[in-house]
Amino acid sequence: MQSDTEDGPVAAGVTDVVKTHGRGDIAVRALDGVTLGFPARRFTAIMGPSGSGKSTLLHCLAGLDTVDSGSVRIGRSELTGLSDAALTRLRRDRAGFVFQSFNLLPTMSAEENILLGLRLAGRRPDRAWFTTVVGALGLGPRLRHKPGELSGGQQQRVACARALVGRPDVVFADEPTGSLDSRSGAEVLDFLRTSVRELGQTVVMVTHDPVAASYADHGVLLADGRVAAHLARPTAETVLSALTGLGA
Repeated sequence: MQSDTEDGPVAAGVTDVVKTHGRGDIAVRALDGVTLGFPARRFTAIMGPSGSGKSTLLHCLAGLDTVDSGSVRIGRSELTGLSDAALTRLRRDRAGFVFQSFNLLPTMSAEENILLGLRLAGRRPDRAWFTTVVGALGLGPRLRHKPGELSGGQQQRVACARALVGRPDVVFADEPTGSLDSRSGAEVLDFLRTSVRELGQTVVMVTHDPVAASYADHGVLLADGRVAAHLARPTAETVLSALTGLGA
């Protein structure tokens, strides 16, 4: 089991994880013995060429997909072997999600979308924390608007607020700026960074964009289902150089 790192407690981690897609002659080993620990209160970007296994790793970390072998955990909780019901509870209570598609319900207001997960879980929102998150995202004037009345950047900020309002152990972001223009994408990335530095959140993000990765504290590069490199304090230039070296 991956232990805590020199940077502090591990918010999520995998040890010797193997994941194969397909069978027989068409089988592809998406993850090939990956061991990683993601420190709490840090912003980590996972990068790599297409087919490197980065999205598969994120989905396994978040309990959205199972592994063939190895260990996956959030905090001290082991995910492998949990029942579907237990996995659902763990994701609901301890993980937040931001995807490329905003996944907002069109008939609900921004506030209702933000609070939906808590309501389904039967949890009462912490109104002070709700106000802090909404304020940090600049959504106060938009809470009564429905998704169709919001720009793409505003919708993704609503999705970010929904991910954070339950105070999860870790937020998993899968290409969160993929559907946004550069300005809106920068706003979302700046908030994710702020949520780590000022609100104490942990963010693990998959991205193909070197500029997006430069917002992170640390970068992990995958190639052919294995860890290929680590980048401390990544910049767009160092990420692009590393990806070019991998043939991306």
